[in-house]
Amino acid sequence: MDTGRLQSYLEDRAARDLFSGAVRVSREGTTLFERAYGLASRAWGVPNSIDTRFDTASITKLFTAVVALQVVEEGALSLDTKAVGYLGLEGTAIHPDAELRHLITHTSGIGDDADEEAGEDYSEVWRHHTSYLVREVEDMLPLFIDRPGNFAPGQGCRYCNVAFDLAGLMVEKATGDSYRQRVQTRIFERAGMTESGFFSMDVVEPRVAEGADLVEGKWIRNIYSYMPIGTPSGGAHSTVADLDRFLTAARDGELLGTEMTTLFLTPQVKHSEGSGGTLHMGYGLEFTFDTAGSLLFYEKEGINAGTSAVLRHYPSTGTTLTLLSNMEDGVWEPRSMIDSMLRGTS
Repeated sequence: MDTGRLQSYLEDRAARDLFSGAVRVSREGTTLFERAYGLASRAWGVPNSIDTRFDTASITKLFTAVVALQVVEEGALSLDTKAVGYLGLEGTAIHPDAELRHLITHTSGIGDDADEEAGEDYSEVWRHHTSYLVREVEDMLPLFIDRPGNFAPGQGCRYCNVAFDLAGLMVEKATGDSYRQRVQTRIFERAGMTESGFFSMDVVEPRVAEGADLVEGKWIRNIYSYMPIGTPSGGAHSTVADLDRFLTAARDGELLGTEMTTLFLTPQVKHSEGSGGTLHMGYGLEFTFDTAGSLLFYEKEGINAGTSAVLRHYPSTGTTLTLLSNMEDGVWEPRSMIDSMLRGTS
């Protein structure tokens, strides 16, 4: 990889206010590239650094999938456990046959708080709900329990945010722990993710980037476009190094036993097919195959107002790419650029 070329590219994007965030590329435990760009606070002109903590958006779903598999491994839940009966949600629009396995593989078919595959904007949810009241996982329920489903569980594959919130509630009931505490002790601490956590927007925390986007000539912070603290569907904070540590720990079997580690790293259902190949969903992870059926990479991405994130691994070379930004559009073009460099297509 031409690190000089990459550095120049990212510096140029940062200078034009097109990228603010951090980048890390590693291979088999060796750091190939690690830099930060832009501002963590535009109000105060504070620059991002490598140890800046960014909102990871939907990458949080990986933590939810892993803690759910841990609970299954411990015998407190089964992948076949039905969410409605287990959580006492009879009488809602959630399909009674939706199982834990469906929730964390996007095959539940339940209605989402924002149907992103239908073009709905997640930030619009908070125009109709008081965001600062959504503190606990159960506070998410009114946002979706009456929304009609898309298909019967197991009969399709459609990205669904709130399915992971239901999975988080199942983890809480099975363990007696709060979801956030469970992730803290069973993932962050085990993986050595010392800079990661769930940070509330109204509490001052060191080195946490403020999310903002340029809207009609003004930088608008995302404080009204989001719940104030992360839930199982999104919003944990981390650094590029900590996310790299997480994926390494997961691959190396430090978070799950052998059987569950294999399950976590195995695609489960085809989501879609295009001219460039196919996308399969796993337990949180998403797997992209080329037209010949070879696995190109697996990953998880995240996007919301004031945040975008990518955690991607290329098994053929043992390379991991981590991109975090406190801008909604921050990571997407750099991701494509770096992907081309890593795959030798540019």
